[in-house]
Amino acid sequence: MRILKPLDRYVLAEWVKIFAGTALGFPVLVIVLDLTEKLDKYLQRSLSLQSIALAYLYGVPDTMFLVLPAAVLFATVFSVGSFTRHSEITAAKASGISFYRFILPMAFGAVLAATLGLGIGALSPYTNSRRVELLKERQFSNRSTRFNFAYAAEDERMYTIGSADVDKRVLDGVVVERKGKDASYPTYFVAAREGKYDLRTRQWTLKAGVLHILPTDSMNISVAFDSLRDRRMREEPRALMASSKVPDEMSFTELGQFIRALERSGSDVGALKVGRMLKIAIPATCVIIMLFGAPLATSTQRGGTAFGVGISLGTTVIFLMLVQLTQAIGSKGLVPPNLAAWLPGLLFGLVGVVLLARVRT
Repeated sequence: MRILKPLDRYVLAEWVKIFAGTALGFPVLVIVLDLTEKLDKYLQRSLSLQSIALAYLYGVPDTMFLVLPAAVLFATVFSVGSFTRHSEITAAKASGISFYRFILPMAFGAVLAATLGLGIGALSPYTNSRRVELLKERQFSNRSTRFNFAYAAEDERMYTIGSADVDKRVLDGVVVERKGKDASYPTYFVAAREGKYDLRTRQWTLKAGVLHILPTDSMNISVAFDSLRDRRMREEPRALMASSKVPDEMSFTELGQFIRALERSGSDVGALKVGRMLKIAIPATCVIIMLFGAPLATSTQRGGTAFGVGISLGTTVIFLMLVQLTQAIGSKGLVPPNLAAWLPGLLFGLVGVVLLARVRT
């Protein structure tokens, strides 16, 4: 016995067609608008058309990640609106199929969209990094000093540095952290008063500090040192002047490490915490927005396609505004950052429950 009955397959197929068109159409529209504005700048950098095209291709996952809830909303509103106008929902009810059962395939599609969003969210940091490289967005700075910054290095290592001087090849207030997995590959962090770069050996020597090794959450092995040579700290002084990875180029785990490093240096990380949690909250919103859009779309029979477009665009704008607003209040500490990331979804979910309860089944 097949899980999906003929009606389920029909409803899901109609929903998927609109979802796929919207999920791919929005990124194309964004690419056209952005390329129109920035093409001259890219050509001035002597970038080839092939590099520009490839860079924008790498940018598709990040744009698609942000528009997935809108794509789910458009698919739900237009498919339910079409079913309502053509009396297909009425016919289903006459056959003993409730409205809730009728939209169940759409809920299944929304779950798949949320899963897709989590996958794209995990992929986009790497494609964003590649896009930045192709467009030559990350350039070395001519400055010789830098203060109070965090640097995301290779091997999931994070540096928090009080000050760096390229000409003198010295660092002040250095913290090096590496996240481990278990006792055989433990977490450790090094806190040193200063660091000195040796041009001959091309290595950093950290001085006057403490090494903390954490084999487990309850064990902390501490060793004080006068000097320590970190063989994995291979970045030359000038490399530390370059912009390291930005949050959009970090995975959920990497961004968590970056946030902890900034917290130890006393930096404000509210906005970063909200952005990190949005990597999960936005895909989850796909399911919530479907439950919101389905009962709302039953009224589109009075206004036709134009009404459906208005509802979808209006709701999308409101959702994006709420995301920006909650990022602001989360970064200011008015609401816990992790909660702030979920507020738009919670609000739409609450309205969706009310609408579902009121819809005629």
